[in-house]
Amino acid sequence: QVQLVESGGGSVQAGGSLRLSCVVSGHTNPSSCMGWFRQAHGQEREEVATIDSTGTIHYADSVKGRFSISQDNAKKTLYLHMNSLEPEDTAMYYCAACIRGPWCQLSNMDFWGKGTLVTISS
Repeated sequence: QVQLVESGGGSVQAGGSLRLSCVVSGHTNPSSCMGWFRQAHGQEREEVATIDSTGTIHYADSVKGRFSISQDNAKKTLYLHMNSLEPEDTAMYYCAACIRGPWCQLSNMDFWGKGTLVTISS
């Protein structure tokens, strides 16, 4: 089992910044993928950013140049640094992990956190 606990969400004005954190506990596989996903009200969950065990990073087009994913293995924490936030970034943000391999698609994620809410006002 893997437990994921997100934090760092909040309400900020457009143009502001936030840093989300996801603390990982339990059994993890070095050959894996971690990522951030989001779901806006009434919309499907979508990928934001992922990082796999090879260090390969992928960003959704909508966040490229504004968001940055990173991880601190010693702290077992995944981060999402969000800059130049826009009202369209308003959503529940989820941390997720695929422990079966470096497969970062949403449908491959095995474990999910409960999410942290990000609200951006114009």
